[in-house]
Amino acid sequence: MKMFFVAGLAASAIACNRAPEGSGTADGDFKYLIDEFADIKIMKYQIPGWDELSFRQKEYVYHLGEAAKYGRDIIWSQNCKYNLPVRKVLENILRNYDGDRECKDFQDFTVYAKRVFFSNGIHHHYAEDKIFPDCPQEYFTSLMESVGDGDKCGELIPVIYSPDIFPQRKSNDPSKDIVSASAVNFYENVTRDEVDAFYRAMADPSDPTPVSYGLNSKVVKGDDGVIREEVYKVGGLYGAALEKIVSELEKAAACAENDAQRQYVSTLVEYYRTGDLKLWDEYNIQWLQDTLGTVDFVNGFVEDYNDPLGRKATWEGLVNIKDHEASVRTDIISANAQWFEDHSPVDQRFRKPHVKGVSAKVINATTLAGDCYPSTPIGINLPNADWIRRDYGSKSVTIANITHAYDLAAQESPKNTLSEFAWSEEEIEREKKYLTLTNDIHTDLHECLGHGSGQLLPGTSSNALGEYSSTLEEARADLFGLYYMADPKLVELGILPDMEAYKAQYSNYIRNGSMVQFTRVDLGKKNTEAHMQNRKLISDWCYEHGLKDNVIEKKTRDGKTYYVVNDFEALRGLFAELLAEVQRIKSEGDYEAGKALVLKYAVDIDPALHKEVLERYASLGLKPYGGFVNPEIVPVKRGGKVVDYRVEYTDDYLGQMLEYGQKYAVL
Repeated sequence: MKMFFVAGLAASAIACNRAPEGSGTADGDFKYLIDEFADIKIMKYQIPGWDELSFRQKEYVYHLGEAAKYGRDIIWSQNCKYNLPVRKVLENILRNYDGDRECKDFQDFTVYAKRVFFSNGIHHHYAEDKIFPDCPQEYFTSLMESVGDGDKCGELIPVIYSPDIFPQRKSNDPSKDIVSASAVNFYENVTRDEVDAFYRAMADPSDPTPVSYGLNSKVVKGDDGVIREEVYKVGGLYGAALEKIVSELEKAAACAENDAQRQYVSTLVEYYRTGDLKLWDEYNIQWLQDTLGTVDFVNGFVEDYNDPLGRKATWEGLVNIKDHEASVRTDIISANAQWFEDHSPVDQRFRKPHVKGVSAKVINATTLAGDCYPSTPIGINLPNADWIRRDYGSKSVTIANITHAYDLAAQESPKNTLSEFAWSEEEIEREKKYLTLTNDIHTDLHECLGHGSGQLLPGTSSNALGEYSSTLEEARADLFGLYYMADPKLVELGILPDMEAYKAQYSNYIRNGSMVQFTRVDLGKKNTEAHMQNRKLISDWCYEHGLKDNVIEKKTRDGKTYYVVNDFEALRGLFAELLAEVQRIKSEGDYEAGKALVLKYAVDIDPALHKEVLERYASLGLKPYGGFVNPEIVPVKRGGKVVDYRVEYTDDYLGQMLEYGQKYAVL
């Protein structure tokens, strides 16, 4: 499970003043914001603590980073079967076109290429609608012809320009077959009913340790009418990329920090060689039990957000090093996990009687890859299998150098969302004082405890909520964090400074969920992304259920709308009530109740409010989405032997995209 940065959540030009150490560059000399186009800003991040790593640790990080980057083609292919052919055309034009590059049409083409690179495909990375070039179709055709790709125009130009071909990466339209209507490359010639029946035949409802069938495969119906899986493995689907990944993982294992790391890297390699999901589960259990190393990573087919059925996982990679000092806070939260579970407002039947293996830490990313690149989460909780969480626990991370980069990049902008959308100076001052801290704590609670809390009733399938599972799971974790954000226990533990701090998070969450986040959605479109649906569901449900007591008030001033929390204690009670219901829905697998919640509160945006929000946000000149270029970890050689690894930072977003397209293209 991943938690993403959102416009309005921390983009208020509020930042802590800590400076990364060991990165070789002072914050005052480091420019975080390096490019802006369309609705996107591109940043770079530093790697604090790099100089304190041993040579062996740096070598381990380097090979894990290379293994992560070799998965890039996989995520492109998974997002749509035409993504790789389109990307190769874009790269060919950008590298080889020798015509006028200063004219408006070529500038528009370049923006389109940047957007496609950012989204790992032709669909918007968050809204999931197809991205269209602003340059004319005829001009795009002439570009392809000029670099020798004219023979591909007949196939690719309609894919790029037609609104009727693959309009959405993932469809949530209940009037359509959401499998057939989605552009994602997880299914071929099959319907939703056929896929559901295919996996129902595999499932054993009585198995307490169920395999996540379908996580690493594509479902295809052949000309013979037989439905089968094409499994991602060496020698199978995406085999060429996985061979490269395996090669780098084997090099990483040779310089791992400890035997535990060597063991689970070897298990991961065997999983990639065989495609056996039981080995994936074994790897996750082994990975969970390593809590001593400084270096850690995510590598694999992990998250199922992009699958309309919430079953198949996209490729992602993240390499990181632990921030030992900052992890004191998450250590305290982890150590008290049982207390939080025991005092949760959910029905006792749905609580874990014994919380196992909860670990959390603050990390600094060293490499982002796959579905974590260029747009990356700020927090992660894994593994996703409910039975592994129940029996072995979970790992949670808050990615400090990413949130730090967001904060400092926001400071480089003269305007911010807080001054535009907050009702009063009191709100603004409270959030300036507390919001950076409470954002971090909410991420910790969401990832460390929220996703790891609760349990399914015996016989409940982890896939019971279908296409609504991701939204409801994110809502469950957010609600858990919001509820405990206002608990005196956090002050007692020294995590919050006082009982005023949580109010900054509550005000910001409601303001963002009900209004500000829709800067990310085109006017007239529905709210389709799981994290945004979760925030709207919570905010709108609480507004409606608190109307009688005026818990949240919708105010207007000078023709502008504001959402203002009047009763913070009552709002906490609403969070508790909704958390109890969402946990019940998950624990019992109540598909119809989950569907009703999502469809009523999470999807439709009031058009008048949406128009207003877009106009107000446009006046600020900000970009609602952010992503990153990676620093490059470069081997330092003497006498033909690697003696160190140094970090180099780039300000060239397009250059990194083209370099990756050349160096890591294997499909």
